[in-house]
Amino acid sequence: MPLALLALAVGAFGIGTTEFVIMGLLPEVADDLHVSIPTAGHLVSAYALGVVIGAPLLAAVTARLSRRTVLIGLMVLFVGGNALSAFAPGYDSLLAARFLSGLPHGAFFGVGAVVATTMVAPERKARSVSLMFLGLTIANIVGVPAATLMGQHLGWRATFLGVSVIGLAAIASLALLIPHDHAQAPAAGLRGELAALRSLPVWLALGTTVAGFGALFSAYSYITPMLTDAAGFADGSVTLLLALFGVGATAGNLVGGRLADHSMRGTLFGGLVSLVVVLSLFPLLMTTEWSAALAVVLLGVAAFVTGSPLQLMVMEKASAGPSLASSANQAAFNLANAGGAWIGGLALAAGFGATSPALAGAVLAVLGLGVAGTAAAVDRRRAVPGRERVVATHVPDQSPALQS
Repeated sequence: MPLALLALAVGAFGIGTTEFVIMGLLPEVADDLHVSIPTAGHLVSAYALGVVIGAPLLAAVTARLSRRTVLIGLMVLFVGGNALSAFAPGYDSLLAARFLSGLPHGAFFGVGAVVATTMVAPERKARSVSLMFLGLTIANIVGVPAATLMGQHLGWRATFLGVSVIGLAAIASLALLIPHDHAQAPAAGLRGELAALRSLPVWLALGTTVAGFGALFSAYSYITPMLTDAAGFADGSVTLLLALFGVGATAGNLVGGRLADHSMRGTLFGGLVSLVVVLSLFPLLMTTEWSAALAVVLLGVAAFVTGSPLQLMVMEKASAGPSLASSANQAAFNLANAGGAWIGGLALAAGFGATSPALAGAVLAVLGLGVAGTAAAVDRRRAVPGRERVVATHVPDQSPALQS
């Protein structure tokens, strides 16, 4: 695996840290800016809105630029957004800075996934994507807890300055390690990228992402009350248990990348079935502390097994112009975050019990299986060659324009 994947992983680590750390710093931010905690919670929504808008928009706007330039530019925007967050004079300016910080998120992962797959042999494409996403999952184990502690002891502004430093390290790594093969503009251009989005299989793949990861966030958004009210953990134990989720997500991401190189669709179906089983067992697993801890790990494994195959499936269906579709998949992931949390909240509000969001998530995972099955049927009907391990035809070293 090329060292350039390390540069992508460093960027992913910074993005993952800034996305999730705000959740642990809401009390400090609310107290410092003299707003309520629910009002401070809008900072989470502002970031997510930035991701959903920025992923397709920035991918489209930069379609005629070289992917190397785009990745570096996106990280410059990321550093700027986090630096502005650190020096925001008030709540409104912090809200705007968080929105700005979210803009490059989806496009970075989308374009980065395309770059990662072009630097390896066809049989290693899924693993290359999983190694880039490794930065995101490790951020949940190391980056978020460390940044939260920094914010609690040095002030929340120090956290965003620290994330800005990570972004600067990512810029340096990208400039040094991304091959100059990617310094030429892609041949497809904006017209080719937009044409790829007119494909029904692309939209079915995006729909699978929304349903599949909506299942995860239906449960994960309410994991704290499940652990405290149902399993009986003390509030102080939750941070460690969430780190266990990160361990599971990291393991699932790596396993999913390796398996998807052998059978992309088989890995996707297997991951979704596992997600249905794990979420359905939550009411039983949340009855004791040891089984609840196991449930948290298994949730991370089952959900993130599907990460690489879902990303690759979108890119495969949009192989003529994959950057925009790949970025749109990240927007779909954040729509899943918002939609899953809303559906899980409906189950709680209806009085179905602390573990009811997990059961609602199981229903969403079944829906994801249905969408994935529909996509498979459409492929068979169209008689598309089932190249399970290939995203796009591997092009040997011929010209920079072809390889970018």
